[in-house]
Amino acid sequence: MSDHLYLEGVGPDRLAALLMELAAQLHAERQRRMALEEALVRRGLLTREEVEALGGDAAFLGASQAALDANLRRLMRIMAEAGDARGPLRAEALP
Repeated sequence: MSDHLYLEGVGPDRLAALLMELAAQLHAERQRRMALEEALVRRGLLTREEVEALGGDAAFLGASQAALDANLRRLMRIMAEAGDARGPLRAEALP
């Protein structure tokens, strides 16, 4: 018996679509975050150390959790909803 029952009935094309969507979103988010951090540091508004410290700030993490959860729900829709098997299913990931 598989430990991955949540993948039952999910074809390789759908899983690949999810992975590609995740990779695309991760790349775009990293590029935007890096640009924002660099702009703040160059303007002297933050130091690199202050940027790093926010990653461990409980208040910041709590406030951002809802947005992160909403994004994850949109991504999981790719696996749960039907669509044209020839397409990347991007439209299904939109709210």
